[in-house]
Amino acid sequence: MSERRGAGGVGPVDRASVVLVPSAAMPRLLFIFSLLFTGLLRAQQPDRWQPVRDSIRRQLVTQGVAAISVAVAKDGRILWEEGFGWANREKMIPATPNTMFSLASISKPITATGLMVLVQRGQVNLDRPANDYLGAGKLTGLAGNAVEATVRRVAGHMAGLPLHYQFFYGNEAIRPPSMDETIARYGILVSAPGETFRYSNLGFGIIDYIISRVSGQSYPDFMRTEVFVPLGLTHTSVDIGPGLEPFAAERYDKHQRPIPFYTFDHNGGSAIYSSAHDLVRFGMFHLKDHLSDQRAILADSTLDQMEKPNSARAFGTATYGIGWLIQPSDHGYRTVEHSGGMPGVQTALNLYPSENLAIVVLTNSSSSRPDRIAEDIAAIVLPRYGDSLRAERSRPKNRPARPAFTAPAELLGSWTGTLRTWQSSVPLTLTVQPDGNALVQVGDPAKSELEARGDKQLRALLNDAHWEDKVLSGRFAGTITTPDASRVAHTIAIELRLVGGKLRGQANAESGVDPVYFSLASYVELTRK
Repeated sequence: MSERRGAGGVGPVDRASVVLVPSAAMPRLLFIFSLLFTGLLRAQQPDRWQPVRDSIRRQLVTQGVAAISVAVAKDGRILWEEGFGWANREKMIPATPNTMFSLASISKPITATGLMVLVQRGQVNLDRPANDYLGAGKLTGLAGNAVEATVRRVAGHMAGLPLHYQFFYGNEAIRPPSMDETIARYGILVSAPGETFRYSNLGFGIIDYIISRVSGQSYPDFMRTEVFVPLGLTHTSVDIGPGLEPFAAERYDKHQRPIPFYTFDHNGGSAIYSSAHDLVRFGMFHLKDHLSDQRAILADSTLDQMEKPNSARAFGTATYGIGWLIQPSDHGYRTVEHSGGMPGVQTALNLYPSENLAIVVLTNSSSSRPDRIAEDIAAIVLPRYGDSLRAERSRPKNRPARPAFTAPAELLGSWTGTLRTWQSSVPLTLTVQPDGNALVQVGDPAKSELEARGDKQLRALLNDAHWEDKVLSGRFAGTITTPDASRVAHTIAIELRLVGGKLRGQANAESGVDPVYFSLASYVELTRK
C-alpha cells in the first residue's frame, strides 16, 4: 500500500489495498454500525408526533401564543416531551420540557396530594370540620351549618363556599391579606354543605392553610420537602422558587404583552409552577407507575381515594374527587384530569388510568388551546379515541342559542332581603316581571330615586338572566362598597338558588378582564313578598 502526503492531505490510495481491523476493535465498530443503521431506519419511518407539532406551530403563529410545552408518558415511560416558541420573548429564551409554566388550577390536584400526605399520616381527618384545623379565621355558616363543611367537602368543592379569586400584581402596592383575614371575610357558606357543587378557589386556599397549620411548615416549604423533592420534581415550586427564576416562563396577555408577576390569597388553588417534564412525572405517580427515583409518598389506596367522586355532578357529566375532575367517558375512555386558565395561562393534565397514559400541555398565553392539543395527542396514542374524535370534529358545529329568559311563576314578584358584606348588611330588592325583565336595587327601595342618588344605588336591569335547576343567575350594574372591592370598577354577578321558598346565594363583585383583579362574594338571602 502506498500513500503520498502533500499540501492537500492524503493522496491516492491503491484500490486493491485491504484495511486490516484489529479483532479487539470489531465489537465497537459493530456497535457504531448498529446505531447508524437504527438511526437510518428511524429517519425513514414517519414521525407520529409531526401532526401535533404542525398544529402547535400554527397556534404559535395564528393565535400569538408565545410558548407551548408538551409531554406524553405511557406504561411508565416518557414517549415524547418538547418545547415550542419562547418562554421569554424579550430575552429570547426558548421553551423546553424543563421550562416552568404557571399552572393555574392544576395547582389543585398537586395541593390535594400534599393534603393526602397528612391524611395518610393521621394528622388530618377528611370528615372532620375544616374549622377544626383553622385559626382565628373560621368558616361562617350563613346558608348552612359550618360544622358540615368538612375537609373532604372543601377539597371537593362541596362545602358551600363561593367562587372567589383575588390577584395581586407585583407592580402595584396592594399585597395579599393574611389567610385568617381572607377566611374571616370570604369563608362564607352561600349554600348548604353537600347541597351542590360550586367551584371555589378559596377552598384550596383553605386547604393550603390547613397544610401549613397542621405541618408547622409554610405551605411552599411543606410542598417542596414532602411532595416535590420525593417525587423528583426539580422544576416545580409554589410561585417561582429561589434559584428557579431562569426556568420560569413569562405570562403574556392577549395583546402579547408581558403581564406583571401576580400572586393570590388562595395559593393552593392557583400558585404552583411546573415544567412539562415534572408534571408528566406527577401524572405517572398518580397512575401508580412506581418509578425508581420517586418515593411512594402515598399508597395506591390513597390515590384511589382521591379519584372517588364527592359530587353527583360537577361540570356536565363529570364529577369531582379530591383535587381531580373525573370524566366517565372522554371519547370512550375514563379520564382523571384538571385544567387551568387565568391571565397568561392555559394548561391541561389528562390521565387515562385504563391505558396508563398521561398527557401534559402547558402554555403561557390565554389565547391558546391546550385542550385541543391534548385531544390530538390522545388520538395518536389511543386509536379508538381518534376515531371518535374525528367523527365529532366532522359534525357541524351549530351550538344552540341560549334561550331567552322566561320567568317561571315561582320567581314572579318582588323579593326583598339583604346583601351581607364582610363589613355590614344592606337591603337588596329583586323584582321579576312577567315580561321577563328582572330589576335589582342595592339599598332601601322605599327611598325615591332622587333620594337614592346620595349614597344608595339605582335600580338596575339583570343582564344575561338565566334560570336552570332552581338557580337564578345574571349580572347587573352596581357596587360593593367594601374597601377591597371598591378600589376597582366592577359589576355584580348573582347566583341565587330557590330553597324552601327563599332565594339565597352569592353576589360577587367582579372586575373586568384586562387586568383581572377579583371576584369577591357577599351573601344574599331574599324572601318574596
